[in-house]
Amino acid sequence: MIDSHCHLTYEPLAKQLPEVLARAASAGVSHMITIGTDLADAQRAIELCRGHDNIRCSIGIHPHNSDKAQDDDVQWLRSLQQSPAVLALGEMGLDYHYDFSPRPRQAEIFTAQLQLAQELNRPIVIHNREATDDCLSILKNFPTIRALFHCFTGTADEARKILDQGHLLGFTGIVTYKKSDELREVVKFTPAGRFVVETDSPYLSPDPVRKQKVNEPLFVMHTARLVAQLRNISIEELDKITTQNVSRHFGWPEPQAPNPDSYP
Repeated sequence: MIDSHCHLTYEPLAKQLPEVLARAASAGVSHMITIGTDLADAQRAIELCRGHDNIRCSIGIHPHNSDKAQDDDVQWLRSLQQSPAVLALGEMGLDYHYDFSPRPRQAEIFTAQLQLAQELNRPIVIHNREATDDCLSILKNFPTIRALFHCFTGTADEARKILDQGHLLGFTGIVTYKKSDELREVVKFTPAGRFVVETDSPYLSPDPVRKQKVNEPLFVMHTARLVAQLRNISIEELDKITTQNVSRHFGWPEPQAPNPDSYP
């Protein structure tokens, strides 16, 4: 199984990385994509990937950090994209829930990163919260870009808009929460080639470990099992589908075929 979105550079995961990776492996989670959310974090993510063949990264400027970003930061992202550890740009996008950065500045930094992604022919990872229509409107100006809307928590109508525009959805532990009935319906109707599973760790621990404040990549298995159940397929088939989707989106070679005995 692949955890397609985690933050291994964030505390407390970073300070116990060997143990985190060992626990993930024991749960059947063999590969991870860690996400850099500003330039300093991007450099930490690249460094973390060195020496770990099963970890790659996507790096970008998170909308929360847009107001702190300098105009030439996107050019620094260009140079960092040369690292073989880097698969994609992002997470980038718009967040109208917290509004930690002014919305015009969020759109400006988002657009600048999209221009870079288009120039470099890179896939992207989107952070979108309560801004689906604006995100899609901006993305329409970049029709060749492949986007993954990570941690999708919107409505069924918003999901269909994203899918109709050709993008992917990322499902986190939120699908396991009792009040996520509409999100579980989205899981059911999303085409097989258009979704991945992720943790967004150290945040959003899924049920039945929701009381554990620190999420980890191993817990993606809880989300994966529920997604498989909702789609009436085996966990092995879910693993195959999501691995192929990660490979197609990020261009990361597929891991070896999973051993069914690896699923606790």
